[in-house]
Amino acid sequence: MSYRTPTGIIAGNPNGLTALHRLTNTYDGIDFYRIDDGELYRLYLDLESRGEEIAVIYHSPPVSVAYPSKRDVEYAAWSDPVYVICSLEHPDEPVLRAFRIVDEQITELALG
Repeated sequence: MSYRTPTGIIAGNPNGLTALHRLTNTYDGIDFYRIDDGELYRLYLDLESRGEEIAVIYHSPPVSVAYPSKRDVEYAAWSDPVYVICSLEHPDEPVLRAFRIVDEQITELALG
């Protein structure tokens, strides 16, 4: 059975968040995600042309806690967006947490 972690970005501008964009996760598994490079590039160009940016990168792992994995940190290419993880480890009680990942250093951000 194959599974692909739900993945995407939330766009924003100086006035706030503007839109959620679900993107294709090309990684077939439950322990990582990889956003389709072409989709992400096209969306990035579109956002840039409208004066928007990637404000949030999100994914929802089904079997792990809501904390960046070693691979998440390794692949965190941008330091500006907030990385949001919604753990579905316990589907009846999802856990949502937000982080900034800069130079492989993880800082949790308050949600609210």
